[in-house]
Amino acid sequence: MGSEPPLSPQVVEEGAEEEEEELSGGEESDLRTPSGRGSLLTRRGITLRVLLKDGLVEPGDGVLSIHYLGKKFVGDLLNDGKIRWVETGQIFNSPSAWATHCKRLVNPAKKSGCGWASVRYRGQKLVQYKTSWLHKYQPSADMSLVSEGEDDEMGDEEEEEGKTAVPTDDKNRKNKPELHDISLVPRRGDRERIPVRYCTLGTRDAARDPHTLVELSAFSAINRFQPFNVAVSSNVLLLMDFHCHLTTSEVVGYLGGRWDTNTQLLTVLRAFPCRTRLADRDSASAVEEEICQNLFMRGLSLVGWYHSHPRGPALPSLQDIDSQMDHQLRLQGSSNGFQPCLGIICGPYYHGNQGVASTITPFWVVPPPEQRPNDYGIPVAVEVTYVQDNFLTSDVLNEMMLLVDFYRAAPDLVQFHQFWCPDTTMMDKIKGSLSGHAPKDQAYSQILEHVYNQLINTH
Repeated sequence: MGSEPPLSPQVVEEGAEEEEEELSGGEESDLRTPSGRGSLLTRRGITLRVLLKDGLVEPGDGVLSIHYLGKKFVGDLLNDGKIRWVETGQIFNSPSAWATHCKRLVNPAKKSGCGWASVRYRGQKLVQYKTSWLHKYQPSADMSLVSEGEDDEMGDEEEEEGKTAVPTDDKNRKNKPELHDISLVPRRGDRERIPVRYCTLGTRDAARDPHTLVELSAFSAINRFQPFNVAVSSNVLLLMDFHCHLTTSEVVGYLGGRWDTNTQLLTVLRAFPCRTRLADRDSASAVEEEICQNLFMRGLSLVGWYHSHPRGPALPSLQDIDSQMDHQLRLQGSSNGFQPCLGIICGPYYHGNQGVASTITPFWVVPPPEQRPNDYGIPVAVEVTYVQDNFLTSDVLNEMMLLVDFYRAAPDLVQFHQFWCPDTTMMDKIKGSLSGHAPKDQAYSQILEHVYNQLINTH
């Protein structure tokens, strides 16, 4: 990889005002101070080019990503340390420029991008690779010099995602979990699931753990275009996110909407939570029948499904990949022609999330190549347009109250008075996450406050 597109792409230099903006080669040398290893790089001097040169990162397609307010952006890392945004082919000189550009698309009021804290390389924040470089090549450096501004950068990133920044000394003092902090913190019995890359899977293996998580590929990485467009209502995200926050167990639901064959647009208009336990097969069919009737009454079609990974990354497991492929084939049928089926995974309580917002991952599965029919399907990220609703509908409000009633006596109901992290209760967390899907009508906050009060009263 690393070759430039045939046409000269637009090079974007937004974010140059930020302290961590990458520099040209000459400027890098200006930011070195005398030290034992020839010279000492200041924090600004450690650029993507430095990390590439010293082998901490490698160029590649789709290896960079930004998650911001429910939106995911994917980028290619080029040989010269620049970033190519997969969606448009635009070239960015630095993580700051790319992060600022992407975040302003979602939030026009955003002034900076906190590039090193926002951009991830293969799932890990770039700032962690910068720290690894410092430990490896300048272990005896004056950390006040090489890390100048680092805490501010991280604090900005936490603040922008809705999490209160905690002073460094307070962080060290509060990091030890108290008894009321452990309800959703992974215990020793909870095994951390590390995602694997699709290319490492190979042929199906019955001995492989079906709960193995798989990183999503970009359509461009498999030389394809996304074959359909998707628009999702903010009320869909709000109800889905609310459902997934209520319990420490996995939940599931269906998505209703419309498919326009002329415009190739899939519009997701309504979420239908399954008010049943996953192990309760006896009631599952009755619940699904009720959802089918609701879809019919509203003139909607079944267009997808969602489920939660309460404590883990919002990435599909091998089992999820097979389920998604089954849904796609079943929805397409034999006579309807092509109709996409959207899968969404919501990760509310994964401590790898940025801020209090859940990670919401829309995905689709591309069948394996015909010459390799025994391979797993390829999970790919779906680009989605989120449509802001003007108000909270009575349908959604009623569904939220039904969910509160269903989980009221459940042993795995989240204890909302307990703490998600220092200074943030579970109730603060769900409020903060749902605020990202808020309708334009400000009256919604009073309505949701009533729902929150019902949640508190369940304990």
